Order: sequence, then structure tokens, then C-alpha cells
Amino acid sequence: MMKTDVQSYLREKFAEHAGLPEDQLFGDDVTLATVIARSPRMTNSIDLMEAFARTANALRKEYGARVRLPAMPLDTPTTTVLKVFQEEFDRQREAVA
Repeated sequence: MMKTDVQSYLREKFAEHAGLPEDQLFGDDVTLATVIARSPRMTNSIDLMEAFARTANALRKEYGARVRLPAMPLDTPTTTVLKVFQEEFDRQREAVA
């Protein structure tokens, strides 16, 4: 399984849970606060956390890895969140191997 496969899956699932197209979620200047502002499904950081939890749950079902994200401030770029998701996924896969 390649990293790009997991990243594509994460991007797709998070976009699905946020109710936004990927290009509005993963641009260079898109922060978590921007996602909340743009998303028709989010009104606050709790909604954002639920979208991440649903994404992590989908990742567990699809790949068998339990990923937990640390708390991140709302000015965190979504590309950073994607990177952390990937790093946690890789750690989980290494622990199982």
C-alpha cells in the first residue's frame, strides 16, 4: 500500500465529512478555521472533531489502523493535519508489522 493511496483516501473521506470539495480543503492557505467557515456541515470545532473522528474510523475500517490525532489549534493548515494523519497511520502500521 502506497502513501499516496492513504493520503487520497484521507482527503476523500475528510472532504465527504466536511461537505466540501477537496480543492477547498487542502489549498496552501486553508486552515482548520477556514474549513469550519466554509463547510455547510460545521458550525464549531466540535463538528470539526467529529469529521476527523469519522475519517479516522473510516481509515480503521478500510486499513485496520487506529489513528488518533492530537489537539491542534484552528490556525493549523489542513495540509499539516493530513501529514499528521499519515504519520500516525504509518506508526500504527509499523507497530503491527
